[in-house]
Amino acid sequence: MTGDELRGWCLSMPGAVEDFPFAPGVSVFKVGGKMFALTRLDVAPLAVSVKCEPVLAESLRNSYDAIVAGYHLNKRHWLTITLGGDAGDDMVRDLVQDSYDLVKPRGLARRGEERLS
Repeated sequence: MTGDELRGWCLSMPGAVEDFPFAPGVSVFKVGGKMFALTRLDVAPLAVSVKCEPVLAESLRNSYDAIVAGYHLNKRHWLTITLGGDAGDDMVRDLVQDSYDLVKPRGLARRGEERLS
């Protein structure tokens, strides 16, 4: 997955926006004002930090070399994934989607679903 593909995936989530509150070049993807992904899209190796349920986060850190505790983030709730490693692009997409789902406002549809009534 390239930086452009990661950006595209993050922005494909309903209501997602890209912001730069920390520094130029540090992309923060938010929905409803809440961060669900953080990355520097112009560095190699590419890495992305995402929010995760604590029990799942611990399991993933123990299972994949490419997944570690969130860099400069709450270690219990955030993961940093190095792309191109043993986690794979599908896992990265799933974890970005899960992070989005954790922070999205109630009633906002998942990517590809109709808005809830």
